[in-house]
Amino acid sequence: MGPDVKQKFASYPEKVRIILIYIRDLIFEVAQAEGLGAIEETLKWGEPSYLAKGGSPLRIDWKPKFPRQLFVYFNCKTTLVETFKEVFGDSFHYEGNRAIVFAVSENIPLAELKICISVSLKYHKVKNLPLLGL
Repeated sequence: MGPDVKQKFASYPEKVRIILIYIRDLIFEVAQAEGLGAIEETLKWGEPSYLAKGGSPLRIDWKPKFPRQLFVYFNCKTTLVETFKEVFGDSFHYEGNRAIVFAVSENIPLAELKICISVSLKYHKVKNLPLLGL
């Protein structure tokens, strides 16, 4: 984790930081399990961002304006969130075509989130498959 990303994580409230670091670890775990290679970790728009070669970036964040929510952002110019809505329906809360939203206090549906992470990290390899191969 680079110093800028480390500083960003340090800025979150403790409970939020723990959850977001868990999601971060999940991203690296999925990438390793699927042999997707190195993950580029940077800040984009002030948010921790993750990208694998051949994938679409995803970002994670918490905002003081919405203190009870966590966000996993996807590129809004892809079909990722639309596909997640079709496949996973009410398993998640969504923000338009750009994010999955979790309440800080809720249990995250891990199996489904891992699939979303996986599809995003290899998006350009699956974007022409029906339902992105799900």
